[in-house]
Amino acid sequence: MSTIIRLDDVVVSYGKRVALHSLNAEVEGGAVGLLGPNGAGKSTLMKSLLGLVPLSGGQAEVLGCSVRKEPKRLRRLIGYMPEREAAFPHFTGFQATWYAGRLAGMPDADARRRAHEVLLFAGLEEARYREVSTYSTGMKQRVKLAQALVHDPDLLLLDEPTNGLDPKGRDEVLGLIETLSASKGVHVMLSSHLLRDVEQVCQSVVVMRQGRIVKHGDINELQHSTENACRLTVSGDHESFLAVAAARGLDARVGPRGDLELRFAGAPDAGAVFAVAAAAGCVLQSLRPLRLSLEEVLLDVLDGGVV
Repeated sequence: MSTIIRLDDVVVSYGKRVALHSLNAEVEGGAVGLLGPNGAGKSTLMKSLLGLVPLSGGQAEVLGCSVRKEPKRLRRLIGYMPEREAAFPHFTGFQATWYAGRLAGMPDADARRRAHEVLLFAGLEEARYREVSTYSTGMKQRVKLAQALVHDPDLLLLDEPTNGLDPKGRDEVLGLIETLSASKGVHVMLSSHLLRDVEQVCQSVVVMRQGRIVKHGDINELQHSTENACRLTVSGDHESFLAVAAARGLDARVGPRGDLELRFAGAPDAGAVFAVAAAAGCVLQSLRPLRLSLEEVLLDVLDGGVV
């Protein structure tokens, strides 16, 4: 898949404070998750790609357009869903979406037609003439998505699109985003602190920490299986199992999910695992290769480890 975002030594500063430090990356199309703790620079990166925050150094291209030289053309190609509300209080859902289309340079008739289409897609057809101020949190997220889509962009930048939603509302919004990426051919960059959202929608991730990109790659490749290690569940006393394993020279520990992890000096030995369980008075219920979750990858990267 072709590169949709190219960063070459990108620097963004707010006065004397450097927010983005010499970012270099080539991001391929599809759905990309943007991860990192608060203050990592995720929102600043999105705003700099839109030209809303000027680059202090380096070059950036989005969809083949220079962020510095072609900002107007670029904004016609990008839809942006900010974390905060993005409609005037007394606008109806239709007015808010139509106005976003006009701001993107659409003729009035086209903006009106397209506003109806994207509000229908977002599930707001019956509420389109109600004021946005009366909408629920989930409906406000949907109208922001409609505003980002109204001008038919090639790339969507979504900043915490499921923020404040209950599980049902989150699943519905993620379903819309999945449809856009998988069926409509729209590229997506999704910034979220909810890893399950990213795992559900995205194929790759960019991980940021303190204004730097510390990891970038395909999710399946990052969630690799760890050699010479397995994850197991046992019924019985975990402490006894850990004690017997340690006495036999095996590296056993409790994993982040509460199950057990066992690492071997050489190739995994299932017989040794059964023997430890029997000696500890436990019953081995499952035994499988240790495959890192996205959460474990992220924690390892943010702690300065190497994945």
